[in-house]
Amino acid sequence: MLKAIQILGSSSGFLSYRFRKPQPNSGLSLISISKSIGTTSIKTDSLLLPASHYKGCFRMSSTHSQSNADGPSSSQLSSSSVAAIQSTGNIRKINFCQFCGGSTKHEIPDGEEKVVGCLIEHDKKILMCRRKIQPSYGLWTLPAGYMEIGESAAEGAIRETLEEANAEVEVQSPFAQLDIPLIGQTYMIFLAKLKTPHFSPGPESSECRLYELDDIPFDSLAFSSMLVTLKLYIEDIKVGRPKFHYGIINKRPGTSPSEIHAYTLDYHMQS
Repeated sequence: MLKAIQILGSSSGFLSYRFRKPQPNSGLSLISISKSIGTTSIKTDSLLLPASHYKGCFRMSSTHSQSNADGPSSSQLSSSSVAAIQSTGNIRKINFCQFCGGSTKHEIPDGEEKVVGCLIEHDKKILMCRRKIQPSYGLWTLPAGYMEIGESAAEGAIRETLEEANAEVEVQSPFAQLDIPLIGQTYMIFLAKLKTPHFSPGPESSECRLYELDDIPFDSLAFSSMLVTLKLYIEDIKVGRPKFHYGIINKRPGTSPSEIHAYTLDYHMQS
């Protein structure tokens, strides 16, 4: 799902809406609202909803906080924020603010369109994590996540592996770059080795496990990108060596993000 920031102007202050998918290839979006009036900041709670539920409007309660010389203090507001959402194909767009009636601006924010991760081979097995968060709760994935400002793609992949699997790894080489135009994301997956044979579930994982190639749970994978990555790796192993792959993952029209097998891999190049 395309991520967006909605910027609104009003006579009472500055209001911004943030509407995005927090996880790759997800059927869920995270929506939040914040408002500034002078030195006073109103920050709302975030709401995670399935895209299919965006009908009519959504509602969020707010928290009021104000900074002073002694540090921040906060008090609860009884008001709630309501914004209308209009469905336009696969992208749900907030068109106006119901506080002031002002029009919104639809943009793609920086920093959360690049996903990096590691394909870790150990004793001819692949390290995988079972997700303990939505989307795709309980399904299996390679350790991967969004890049952060100030790090390279390889550094981000190493960090995500440590966070999700408590595993220290050494990156060997880039393995795949997979673009997903529908949700505006690019995946960069690296081949890596464990520095020590120790791993355990991080906060976002319920289980970490080494899988034989023949035992990888292809029917219980979290995302199409993971399915493509693992299939390419197994094909490479069969012919004797890993290659570098580039491709575009296009989801079939009318299918949901949870249908991980409903895709085509287009413009596949390898070297």
